[in-house]
Amino acid sequence: MSELVIEGLRARAVNVPLQYPVKTSVGTVATSPLVLIDLVTNGNVTGTSYVFTYTPLALKSVQQMLQDLAAVIKGMPLVPRLIEQALDSRFRLIGNTGIVRIACAGIDMAVWDAKAKSLNLPLVELLGGKARPLAAYDSHSMDGIELATSRAKTAAESGYAAIKTKIGYPTLEEDLQVIRSIRAAIGPQVQIMVDYNQGLTVPEAIRRGRAIEQEGIGWIEEPTLQYDYAGHATVREALHVPIQMGENWFGPDEMHKALSAQACDLCMPDLMKIGGVSGWLKASALAEQYGLPMSNHIFQEFSVHLLSVSPTCHWLEKMDLAGPILEPVLEFSDGKAHFGDEPGAGIVWREEEIRRFLV
Repeated sequence: MSELVIEGLRARAVNVPLQYPVKTSVGTVATSPLVLIDLVTNGNVTGTSYVFTYTPLALKSVQQMLQDLAAVIKGMPLVPRLIEQALDSRFRLIGNTGIVRIACAGIDMAVWDAKAKSLNLPLVELLGGKARPLAAYDSHSMDGIELATSRAKTAAESGYAAIKTKIGYPTLEEDLQVIRSIRAAIGPQVQIMVDYNQGLTVPEAIRRGRAIEQEGIGWIEEPTLQYDYAGHATVREALHVPIQMGENWFGPDEMHKALSAQACDLCMPDLMKIGGVSGWLKASALAEQYGLPMSNHIFQEFSVHLLSVSPTCHWLEKMDLAGPILEPVLEFSDGKAHFGDEPGAGIVWREEEIRRFLV
């Protein structure tokens, strides 16, 4: 088989509706702004991936960055490590973070997808693993007592052994009311995790954390500013409930700084921000070295493959940000994610739906 070479890249911006807006203590994500990536090779193999820009304001910038990077990688062999090195080198002086990191990670994901497809392998097998059911938690928003309780009850009845709800209401009492209402609806066997989305000061995180940990919480996520590793370490030292963080680490180097500062008990890198598949593999090695259970943040279609080969695999986050534009290759039942033997990561576009939501 002749060596595959990258011929081009197509980036399309879409703004996809969400069943439930993602409400947090610091703002609301009302829709799912995505840039869809198709990496074309000379061998009739196309790698696909997508990135999530959080706000529609960033859609055009990320799309343009990806289109500009197409010229950088055109003609390169389909070798993930070579492409990663080329992009890292290109941005070493300006800094590989923010929109730059997002675009490079999207390309990395598409390269790995194409590589797996070229060998007719699921991504998990290319990485040395095998598809297996993974324990998943249903990830919810800052929904208020009524909706939070209803969503939690539905998830528990569907077989999920854990759910996550976002808190950080104006008062601690409101946080407790939501948690207790959920607990009353789902019983003692289902875990509850909570996410503050960086909404508290360190003293307030300790004050609320000491009250919340009495409710049997599985973890407290990002109680204070994500880059304040010393602050997280202070909160962690003061509490008995595990501290979770990682979705905002831009690259394995930031993860290493956080782990060196003993900022968390658990970790959950974001595939896009950590640097795509290549960045995730480095992050999973760090998690193993430090002995931290590792979950994912969104990107459930790719993450199910990567968690399956992560030595400290913990939970898969079920948050279906791209569901309306994807064929349902990844399935959830009995609280687990199930994926099969489709080549690559299992990203299959619904072109008719994409046309509806094009920006």
